[in-house]
Amino acid sequence: MGTTGTVLAQEANFYRVRLDDGLGMVLCTRRARLKKTGQSVLVGDRVEVAEIDSASGRGVIAATCARRSVLSKPPIANCTGVLVVFALSEPAYDPALLSRFLVHIEAEDLGVIVCLNKIDEVPPEAVDGVAAAVGGWGYTVRPVSARTGAGLAALRAELAGTYVLAGPSGAGKSSLLNHLHPGLALRVGDISARLGRGRHTTRHVELFALNAEALVADAPGFNQLELTLAPELLAGYFPEFRPYLGRCQFRNCLHRDEPGCAVREANLERYGMYRDFLAEVLVSAQKQRRTAEPEEAIRLRGGLRRDKAVAVPRLEEQLRETSRRTARQRLGQWDETDAEEAD
Repeated sequence: MGTTGTVLAQEANFYRVRLDDGLGMVLCTRRARLKKTGQSVLVGDRVEVAEIDSASGRGVIAATCARRSVLSKPPIANCTGVLVVFALSEPAYDPALLSRFLVHIEAEDLGVIVCLNKIDEVPPEAVDGVAAAVGGWGYTVRPVSARTGAGLAALRAELAGTYVLAGPSGAGKSSLLNHLHPGLALRVGDISARLGRGRHTTRHVELFALNAEALVADAPGFNQLELTLAPELLAGYFPEFRPYLGRCQFRNCLHRDEPGCAVREANLERYGMYRDFLAEVLVSAQKQRRTAEPEEAIRLRGGLRRDKAVAVPRLEEQLRETSRRTARQRLGQWDETDAEEAD
């Protein structure tokens, strides 16, 4: 085996690789064989580097090592965990948006540390309240301030492996990384007064070495995360729900209005968020089924004989008008109810 290293960044068709054993940094291209066989190279990949030219700092990625994990958004390999950065002020703390991030990370089966940033801008009791709530969901919480440096020394000592900074724009991810790694001077954006959220300042994925054991990626921020998960798996992505799973009356309980639902009866804080997310993933699952089975997206209209009928698109349920048959049935039920009340 040749010299090994870790891909820290991709720039166009070039890869910046940190070689092991303190051999420095080289700018590499990918061997044509890898491209022809469809083998991608991601930030965070462990790679074998050949044809190293120390004078020019160039080399060639000859092979990629087996990956422990792969994140699709952002595209990072061998990720240990995620630092979810949320501000307590400017933009205002949003527990539903935080839960959306956490559900996505749970689906990737990665560890989570929730960093509550800008603790210097809110009263201490507000910090304690949010930290207690998020801790009650089953997550490690680290209140920090990227402006004053409060809590950052303990956070830096806790990190080992490859972590990704995630969170909405304006939460202070780049500012936090600037304090964790002095000298980076990453671009920091202001908060949009009109939108009440941050402007994107990170444009690409890159790993930064905090020490010999810890790498942190500042990945492009995103404001909304679409949930496209399997509905039956969603409840398992809420750690505080797990003690109640399997206790429901029905095996296929989705924890909505089913009788004997242990999750609903537990009165958990995030149950309302779960219901909102579930409605979203059910719609997404329905769309996926229609894409996979096109015949479900059409219906026949215009005659009893199939050869005379015309295929028309099937509307979403909420957009359909009530059929005349259903309307007559409902009128009949109302008439029967009125007659019973009159008796």
